[in-house]
Amino acid sequence: MMKLGVAPPANRGIGILDFILRLIAITGTLAGAIAMATTNQTLPFFSRFVRFRAKFDDLPSFAFFVVASSIVSVYLILSLAFSVLHIVKANAVNSRVLLLFLDTLAHEGNNKVNWFAICVQYNSFCKRVSGSLIGSYAGVLMLILLILLSGVALSRR
Repeated sequence: MMKLGVAPPANRGIGILDFILRLIAITGTLAGAIAMATTNQTLPFFSRFVRFRAKFDDLPSFAFFVVASSIVSVYLILSLAFSVLHIVKANAVNSRVLLLFLDTLAHEGNNKVNWFAICVQYNSFCKRVSGSLIGSYAGVLMLILLILLSGVALSRR
């Protein structure tokens, strides 16, 4: 039988898992932002003196991606403090509700970008962009898992 005011041991485990998932999400979103922000490729056009260059900030959706991923990374770093609090004080409810609310994010892409035509010419550029997106989406997946984990922790209360 559990004493009043004492959290079940499973909540401490959920707090530890929350911390680990946040670290993974930070790695994914920060690596995605860095990879995208440093993506560029230059190709010759007709001669070696005339060149075309592709950079991430040539496309507004990529520039937005870098800014959004950076903001999410900073948020995740700041939220680590709450995650540590949930390990130490496993029965905390208000901070779990706050994180549940803040972890809920939305993303909408731009389907008017002609991605295939760009990637035919700028292969290296597209590979880095793809890697960046994979890292960022791994971070988003971790945020979804964190939302579910917070819901489980709150329901156990």
